[in-house]
This record gives sequence, structure tokens and C-alpha cells, in this order.
Amino acid sequence: MTEAPATDPRTEKGLIPRIRRLGELKLFARKTADAGPWETIAWWEARRIPYNLLVGATGLVSGAMCLITGILCEHFLGQPIGIPDPPIFALLGVAAYGVMANLCYTGGWMAELLVQKIWPGKGNEFGRISFSLGLGFSILLTLVPGILFTALGALSLLGHFVGK
Repeated sequence: MTEAPATDPRTEKGLIPRIRRLGELKLFARKTADAGPWETIAWWEARRIPYNLLVGATGLVSGAMCLITGILCEHFLGQPIGIPDPPIFALLGVAAYGVMANLCYTGGWMAELLVQKIWPGKGNEFGRISFSLGLGFSILLTLVPGILFTALGALSLLGHFVGK
């Protein structure tokens, strides 16, 4: 009987192996033992700027999608779908979103400290997983307005051109 050859996770195809490879990046790296409270907070805070840069870059993409949709719909339909009236509301919404995202981010290290108290030895694993999932969720949530307004604008434009 021969054993199946071990596969190298770096060469595996599919979504799950790719997600696992992301977990090997320095951004997600973590010691195996639970850190103390200050080390835990420091680990999270060292990742706040990359988190904000990634979510912010995603926001730029989402905002650009809304802006392009709004410009096209204004030109063809006379209605800027995806652009608030007055446009200053968009800037206020972005600022409020940034504050709320960072409040939720702070909840990440607070939850990890709680897990360290309740389940000793599980905090670092929880922190790494919650940071990864929180970042992914934040990126997806940030894309929602761009996707929704682009879809709504595309459907409106399609209805306009097909209805002619």
C-alpha cells in the first residue's frame, strides 16, 4: 500500500487554500501562547493602519463605482443615481462610516481580552481569526453601496435604452 503524496498548500487550488495562504501573511501572524493585555492591544493597534488603508481603498473603489454610475445616469436619465443631494452628505457618510468601522475594530481587541479571561490559551487564535474575518467583512460591507448603486443604475439604464 502506498501513501498519497503530501500536497504543498502553496500549490493547492481553490478558495479555501488561498484563504489559508492569506493567513500566513505577516499581517495575520501571531504567537501561539496568549499574550498579556497590553501585548494583545499592541498587536491589534499595529494592524489598525493597514486595516484602515485596506478598507479605505475599498471605499475609494465603491465610491468611484457610485460616482461613475451617478454621472452616467445623470447624463442619460437626468437623475444621478448613487449620488446624494446635496453631495456633502456623501462626505459626512464616509466620515461616519470610518468612525463606526474603527469603533467596531476596537471591539475586536476587547473581545479577545474577554476570550483570554474566559478560555485561557484560546485568545490568540480567536484574535487572529476575528481580525481576518472582521477585515473581510469590512471590505465586503464597504463594497455594498458601489455594487448596489451600480446594479440599480445599470438596470435603470437598460430599461431606458430597451424602452426606447
